[in-house]
Amino acid sequence: MKELEYPFDSSFLLKKRRKLKKSLLADGSQRMEKRIAVLGGSTTNDIISMLELFLLNCGIQPAFYQSEYAQYWQDAMFDNPELESFQPDLIFIHTTSRNISEAPLPLSASEQEVRDALERQFSHFSQMWERLHEVYHCPIIQNNFELPSTRLMGNRDAWDCHGMVWFIQELNRKFGQYAASHSDFYLHDLHYLAASYGLDAWHDDSYWYLYKYAMTLDAVPEFAYSLTRIIRSIYGKNKKVLALDLDNTLWGGVIGDDGPEGVELGNETPTGMAYTAFQSYLKELSGMVQEYCKAQKQLGVLLTVCSKNEPENAKLGLSHPDSVLHEEDFVTVCANWEPKDQNLLHTAETLSLLPESFVFVDDNPAERDIVSAQIPGIAVPAFDSPTDCIRVLDHAGYFETTTFSAADANRSEMYRANAKRAQMQQTYANYTDYLLGLDMHAEIRDFDPVALPRIVQLTNKSNQFNLTTRRYTQSEMEQIAADDKHIRLYGRLRDKFGDNGIVSVVIGEISGDTLHIELWLMSCRVLKRDMELAMLDTLVAACRERNIRSICGYYYQTAKNGMVRDLFGKFGFTKTEQFENGDSTWHLDVAGYSNQNHVIQVNEKEHQKA
Repeated sequence: MKELEYPFDSSFLLKKRRKLKKSLLADGSQRMEKRIAVLGGSTTNDIISMLELFLLNCGIQPAFYQSEYAQYWQDAMFDNPELESFQPDLIFIHTTSRNISEAPLPLSASEQEVRDALERQFSHFSQMWERLHEVYHCPIIQNNFELPSTRLMGNRDAWDCHGMVWFIQELNRKFGQYAASHSDFYLHDLHYLAASYGLDAWHDDSYWYLYKYAMTLDAVPEFAYSLTRIIRSIYGKNKKVLALDLDNTLWGGVIGDDGPEGVELGNETPTGMAYTAFQSYLKELSGMVQEYCKAQKQLGVLLTVCSKNEPENAKLGLSHPDSVLHEEDFVTVCANWEPKDQNLLHTAETLSLLPESFVFVDDNPAERDIVSAQIPGIAVPAFDSPTDCIRVLDHAGYFETTTFSAADANRSEMYRANAKRAQMQQTYANYTDYLLGLDMHAEIRDFDPVALPRIVQLTNKSNQFNLTTRRYTQSEMEQIAADDKHIRLYGRLRDKFGDNGIVSVVIGEISGDTLHIELWLMSCRVLKRDMELAMLDTLVAACRERNIRSICGYYYQTAKNGMVRDLFGKFGFTKTEQFENGDSTWHLDVAGYSNQNHVIQVNEKEHQKA
């Protein structure tokens, strides 16, 4: 829904929230259902109503448990049959600087007394997090703390241990250290959000005195959207690709009319500096950075070009001596005179990605409107200048990072290799010969601690090739990895063009002499390369080792996974049930199965040792 895309009108959303919710629920979308517990240190009613809108808009159907006012500690630390029966998928703890109880201390307090108070305050929260994790085994999101509205000692408040600013900054640092060392725990950066909004505007004491709101009402949509960024990232709802126009988007001017000497780029003019800063932001975002930037976190966002231009002019602009971005920084460069929506759909097909995983950046409002109208789910941010575009992209949080792996940093290279594979396929008349020519090697094995973060990430991102569409948190996956009643496999595939990383996951639960498949998914970037057959061969072998006689497969239909509707049938399973909603169940006799993969070499190192 366009009204809920960043940047939005907060006053409009607060006024029209009921009407917007009704429209979202009536749009026919299939959404992922999640139970979210909100444990508040202040009033959370409007936060929940706004959060619900943003989650519905990104494909998540939330159900909420809400603590009574300021009962977050009691709900977390004591027996709570209502919360336990709710069985939350995610817990959000909404505390603010209003909930700091150990500061400020009098100026007569010693530094050791202040640090003891800091430890008590941190322990108040960390004990709560530990108990929630132990009882509920689900992701936890915790606010850090915004700065106070006043500074009793003025600027000294920032460095004197008696200052509230100092205390909050130290407490936030300890929260950050905890987040860095604990999986399934995420910080919502209230400190940055309030500063970005403006502390004087954020701290409206009248709302606190009247309603116990820890922020002004107009800031609630911004807060809820920021929180939504984390939740959608946890559940794999991030965007993956930035599709970029060229003229007046990556540089000032029109390369075909003005020539490379006429476009504005570089440090000679204010406008040129703005476009250079925008390109630098994109380069860091994509992870294709130079040697001096390798220490920075690389997000691995894919960059593509979608421009109405002659191909030669596009290459001319990207080879400009002051250009930060060059042709090799883009996974694909699509420069022609076809409609941009059609070019975007073609690029999505080439990369084996859904069009809704794209963000389209174009200075032309008319082009933005056409693409937005023709491609459902694509993000098309509005902006007026390159500096404004940086702010909008950054605040919109399309690429919010909650987990990060080597595969993320190398994603551009993986998709660039995919394009080379597509070119190679055209040189073969026989598809099997093409697959053999790829020289594919797979490692398929049980889960291990090193691979687990990527496995969790993949379960929350894969939609098209996902038979049951189940999602797992890190904690849930760790429990499955330690359970003898499960057979677990993950598959890594490499070929002559490069390493695709972990691309497939299968989980089955053992019941007697039958294995029930709970999850079967594969990354779409390795479709039609028989990796699914290699996974099945290995799964059957594992079943035989455990004296399992049959495998039951389940297909749960969604709006996105129709491509695998008949996958079990192609595997040789027999359909046992077909339901009106499109779901189906399948059965395979292990004894009668013969290996089907003939093009991928699997676990070569293990075979060599044997």
